[in-house]
Amino acid sequence: MTKDSARVIVTGLAATFPFGGVFWDYLQYVLGFHQLGHDVLYIEDTGQWCYDPVAGTFVEEGDRNALNLARQIDRLDADLANRWFFRDARGATFGKPWKEVVEFCRTADLFVHISGTCWMRDEYFAAQTVALIDSDPMFTQASVPGYVSGEVDEVSRQRIETLRRHDVFFTFGEAVGSRDSRIPTELFDWIPTRQPIVLDKFVKARIPMEQRRRVLTTVASWESAEGGPTVGGVSYGGKGTEFRRFMELPKTSPLPIELAMSGRAPVSELRAMGWQMTDGYQVSRDPWRYQGYLANSFAEWSPAKNAYVAGHTGWFSCRSACYLALGVPVVLQDTGFSSVLPTGQGILPFSTLREALDAIGRLTDPTEYVKHCAAARAIAEEWFDSRTVLPQLLEAAANGARARSGGQI
Repeated sequence: MTKDSARVIVTGLAATFPFGGVFWDYLQYVLGFHQLGHDVLYIEDTGQWCYDPVAGTFVEEGDRNALNLARQIDRLDADLANRWFFRDARGATFGKPWKEVVEFCRTADLFVHISGTCWMRDEYFAAQTVALIDSDPMFTQASVPGYVSGEVDEVSRQRIETLRRHDVFFTFGEAVGSRDSRIPTELFDWIPTRQPIVLDKFVKARIPMEQRRRVLTTVASWESAEGGPTVGGVSYGGKGTEFRRFMELPKTSPLPIELAMSGRAPVSELRAMGWQMTDGYQVSRDPWRYQGYLANSFAEWSPAKNAYVAGHTGWFSCRSACYLALGVPVVLQDTGFSSVLPTGQGILPFSTLREALDAIGRLTDPTEYVKHCAAARAIAEEWFDSRTVLPQLLEAAANGARARSGGQI
């Protein structure tokens, strides 16, 4: 897989959840591999119903979602127009014919299973190396202790068994294995990785500092209906759990903060506390609107899921990486990423309300703000550039698969 041109498959959720942030999360892998000269195919085969933004609900038929995916991929790069496959909940398929997909998998060097959401059929395991990318640390590993002790439910047991069929395991939890991290490390040898950013798709979208709205923003969803995981007897929550700790921030913040929020957020309560609110679905209607919303922000401000924070996972948001690529500083709740990524300029971590206020205050000085914007761009270029992240992933996948097979690959 370290050869000049590999056959690579990438999975995702860009049709199932047709929103801008989701599109950039997964399709940057596809475009990044393509730009590096690899033969790439995007596969979306989840078995889930699709969210239909027009109907405002989930639907079984994926026709409209497939059409939207085709349109957005073509706009991203016309060379990718015939490099995708999507199967909806009915079993209807779109894009590349299934027969060609099967052949591509059979001859693929690497199958990149992102977020663990693909329905892993035997045809997909035909690739030479099958890699999992855990983008949701602590949630992904939640069932591991129960599986090891034999006390896990059947659904979770089958899920772990499917994960174990993969050859190599990556995680956005860059603190995994550290002294403070609570991520279970049994069964899997986790290799840290991070979101690849195709920088040339963000440079042209940048907005000059003096033209940006003087408002901090973020795009987020509130607590999920399912709640958070329980790991080792400790119950963890989602983003809403942590958000509660900072509800009074707007009262004393030197800059207004706008939330593009979706999910079951307490909108009336948030507005009463001084948060500016906008519709997360409208902001994320397509990749370009989403990108423009981020670019027109003075900075990002965001807490993280409680599981990421309390678990000291080292997780860093794909969304925040996009802000950085646009030259927009980020003020983020620390999940342990401060032990890995450069902070202080461009990335301003916080753990308490006081620290959040101090970080926002540092952005109000015009001279310092220029430095933070430059640092944001520099961090994106050094740490998230797809031309660096993806070759490292390919090499680590090859080495990990080789080690697991006893050197037979």
